[in-house]
Amino acid sequence: MHAWEAIQQTLDWIEDHITRNLEMEELAQLASLSPFYYQRLFSRLVKRPVREYIKLRRLARACDSLGNKNQRILDIALDWGFGSHETFTRAFKEAYGLTPEQYREHPVMLNQFDKPDLLLGYTMIDEGVPLVSDGLVLEMNRRTLAVPVPFIGVAGYVPIDGQMPLGEATGVDMPGEVWNRFHQMKSQIPRVPNGRELGVAYMGDAPEGHFTYFAGAEAETDIAGEPFRSWQLPAQEYIICGFEAENFEKLVTVALNKAVKYTGLWLKNRGLTMEAYSPEMYYNSTPEASYMELWLPVNEIRK
Repeated sequence: MHAWEAIQQTLDWIEDHITRNLEMEELAQLASLSPFYYQRLFSRLVKRPVREYIKLRRLARACDSLGNKNQRILDIALDWGFGSHETFTRAFKEAYGLTPEQYREHPVMLNQFDKPDLLLGYTMIDEGVPLVSDGLVLEMNRRTLAVPVPFIGVAGYVPIDGQMPLGEATGVDMPGEVWNRFHQMKSQIPRVPNGRELGVAYMGDAPEGHFTYFAGAEAETDIAGEPFRSWQLPAQEYIICGFEAENFEKLVTVALNKAVKYTGLWLKNRGLTMEAYSPEMYYNSTPEASYMELWLPVNEIRK
C-alpha cells in the first residue's frame, strides 16, 4: 500500500465516523503506522494536523444542520462532536468569521475544508480518458477557440485571504456572493438561447490582496453601464477539464475544488503553463446530470 492510500483510508474512516470520539491510536492503527508517523504523514498530505482537520470537517457537516431552525444550536453542537455551545461557537467563528446564530439568521455561502481525494495527486490521465474517483468523473481534452465569446454579468473584488487555496480555506464564499448578485439580475441580460454561464477570477483593477471575480451569461448584444460588466473569453487554445458530479451543489463546491487542484498538477506534469485566468463554464444542469468545464488557456510549453 502506498503512503497516500493509508492516509486516504483513514480519511474515509473519519468521514464515516465523524461524530465519534476518534482516538489517534485507532486512526494510526488503520494506517498501519505509529501515532507519531501517522500524524506527520497526515499533516504532510492533508496540510492540516489530524485534530484540526476533524474539527473543520465537523463544522462543514454542522453547517447543513443549522438550516433547520427547529433544532437547537446546542443540540447541533453535541451531535457533531463539540462538547458545548461555547466550544462550537468559538470554532465556528474562527473558521468563518461569524457565529452559528448569525449564519442561521442570515445564511451565506461558506468555503469549507473538503475531504481530500489523494488519488488525484498520484494519477495522471491521458487526454480523452475519463477518471472516476470518489464521486467525481473528470476528463481532459484540447480545444482551439476561433473567435472570442462575449459574456455580460457582474463583478466584484474578492480578498484572497479566506478564499485560497480552494477546498482548504474557510470563510464566506465571496465569489458565491457575486453569483448571487448575478442570479438576481440575469433576467435583464440579452442572453444567447440556451447559452452558457461563466465565472472567472482575474486580477483586473483589483486592489492589492484581492482579485476580480466575474459571473455572467453568454450574450447576444452588449449592455453599457453599471451595474453590468462585460468579459470576453479570448480566442486561443485551451485545455478543457470537463467534470460531472452527483448534483449541482457538489459540482460547484467539492467537485470544482478537486478539478482546480487536479488541472494544476496535470498541466505541470505535461510541462504546460497557462495565463492567469481559468474560466468556469456552466451548462444547463438537470437533476440527472450536473456538468461543467474549466477552460485552461495554454500559454507556453516549457522546453
